[in-house]
Amino acid sequence: MVAIAYSVAFEGIEARLVEVQCSVAAGLPGFAIVGLPDKAVSEARERVKAAFGALSIAMPNRRLTVNLSPADIPKEGSHFDLPIALAILAALEIVPGEELSRCVALGELALDGRLVAVTGALPAAMAAAEDDRALICPRSCGPEAAWVDAVPVLAPATLREVIDHLTDRAPIARAQPGVIDGAVTGGCLSEVKGQERAKRALEIAAAGRHHLLMVGPPGAGKSMLAARLPGLMPPLGAAEALETSMIHSLAGTLDDGGISRRAPFREPHHTASMAAIVGGGRGAKPGEISLAHNGVLFMDEFPEFPRQVLETLRQPIETGEVVVARANAHIRYPCRFLLIAAANPCRCGYLADAARACPRAPTCGGDYMGKISGPLMDRFDLRLEVPAVGFLDLELPSDGETSAQVAARVAEAREVQAARFRGHPQIRVNAEASGSLLDRIAAPDQEGRALILKASERLGLTARGYHRILRTARTIADLAGSAAVRTPHLAEAISYRLPFVAGG
Repeated sequence: MVAIAYSVAFEGIEARLVEVQCSVAAGLPGFAIVGLPDKAVSEARERVKAAFGALSIAMPNRRLTVNLSPADIPKEGSHFDLPIALAILAALEIVPGEELSRCVALGELALDGRLVAVTGALPAAMAAAEDDRALICPRSCGPEAAWVDAVPVLAPATLREVIDHLTDRAPIARAQPGVIDGAVTGGCLSEVKGQERAKRALEIAAAGRHHLLMVGPPGAGKSMLAARLPGLMPPLGAAEALETSMIHSLAGTLDDGGISRRAPFREPHHTASMAAIVGGGRGAKPGEISLAHNGVLFMDEFPEFPRQVLETLRQPIETGEVVVARANAHIRYPCRFLLIAAANPCRCGYLADAARACPRAPTCGGDYMGKISGPLMDRFDLRLEVPAVGFLDLELPSDGETSAQVAARVAEAREVQAARFRGHPQIRVNAEASGSLLDRIAAPDQEGRALILKASERLGLTARGYHRILRTARTIADLAGSAAVRTPHLAEAISYRLPFVAGG
């Protein structure tokens, strides 16, 4: 007879339903798995045999064939262990096939029959809900998958518990969604002394998701400022939190199965590879730009990243998604992130300090910042020089605005944008507006138009730069509570597009 269980194969953040078909036929004893399995899936034979032995279940003295259908999709990962084992048990009539067909299963089997945690439980739960089936997953994956209310999630600890549930000997209770602490770490903005212009730029960046580049000498506080940005970001909406968590589920980075409403904050080192930043590698996993989806990507020592890595950021910044192309698949991952980049003005870092500048100044600054191409530089809405903080400023009391005060203004501006773009489901913040929509929401008055045209001539703005100024001005107006974009809003937005002395 042929028994069928169900599992999933992952294509990006999507989980595609897979039939696990098991046939027990006469012939020489054997155990074959077909349907484009990778090494981890092929090794399931030995894990299943050992788990059955631990449960005193004898393998049949016949030929077993397990087919993973559709057979033209590559099957990767150890999560196929559990559905393969259940399909065999159904073929042996140990568990009822009708009950098994109502479930989607995933989980790795230990040799003693325990179920080991696997990645991707949340996308698997979404796929099970769409197909109106329950989900069986390891106990540690249950709190994560249970966030999908539309599907019953069963989270047993062992294969024995699954058998007992399917045979009605000991039904398993539904898993409950996990909850994690959403507290923000990274310090308060009031602890940063001086740098008022940089604090203002952070507020604008957080309010409209505008990309920000900070350039300044070592010790000016660039990293300290970026570390306080999570405290300014508003909590994620329900759809955003679920979308972000699906990516982290595939990457195996969810904490204790909980889903957080906090925007992610990623800070890769400048030695990270292309696959680590953009995505790819074995299994075409999501990279840092996708793990920062709906959050912040902080890239310190920006010019030190490989040139090829920096240039690959250009398209994801514009489109909000990245395509990881492989010989057998093209995987799409979302990556709408807020890019915060920090750089020294030159390799030694002290270009502006006459007492400490290197003999190659000012050409050293041009060479160093020249590693950032013009098209990539043009994608930063806010470009800011962060000066060194004087010792007298360090002695001043910490009486500036707190992160909570600034975050309240940012939240109000985000609410205005949410109402503005309610009829445009693909747009959530001002930085994503374009075309006729941007012309309608950020149209300057006659005085403002004259100002921006003069700035375009002086600064040599591209069409992209012109539109980014309008988007930034719209966010500044939102923070000020203004329905229209006024000349002061445009003037402040233009001030963040001035070229660097070091970079030209």
